[in-house]
Amino acid sequence: MYFDATGIPFVLPSPNIPTLDSEIVYPGTVLFEGTNVSEGRGTTKPFELLGAPWVDAERFADGMNALGLPGVHFRPSVIEPTFHKHAHTSCGGCQIHVLDRGTFRPVEAGVALIAAFRAADPDRFRWRDPPYEYEHTLLPFDILAGSSELREQIARGVPAREIAASWTERVAGFLKLRAGFLGY
Repeated sequence: MYFDATGIPFVLPSPNIPTLDSEIVYPGTVLFEGTNVSEGRGTTKPFELLGAPWVDAERFADGMNALGLPGVHFRPSVIEPTFHKHAHTSCGGCQIHVLDRGTFRPVEAGVALIAAFRAADPDRFRWRDPPYEYEHTLLPFDILAGSSELREQIARGVPAREIAASWTERVAGFLKLRAGFLGY
């Protein structure tokens, strides 16, 4: 069930998650906190708008749409964040439009987006250095992803679909464990 089906007024859980749409894409786009790509903080649509100074928005969105990821469309977008990463700098990228919540896979989409930003200019793309939150040793991306495995897969050029397929067994195990805790 999504929040808009509850009939309860939406109250943003964070200043940077202002809409239900931003909540839906957040599981994948939060990974951008571990990179030098803007996750849209300082815009009106954080986590839905993504951009970097080295990216051509039209070409980028076309490339993302060509991947045929389910339930999503990528609209070319140029943002200029008012604060945070690349503040007051024009950044090309995209806005994520979820067309079908049932088929959209936010983490796979986030991985594909990170790989595309990295491919757009590998010399300018960076994994953010520590510290992150209260951790001063590990790379922020590795903290967000749970280990270095995802970062290493992206760095090796493993396609997002192949990366997502590698999660199948672990996701199945989680769903089995979770089933015992669901009350509905």
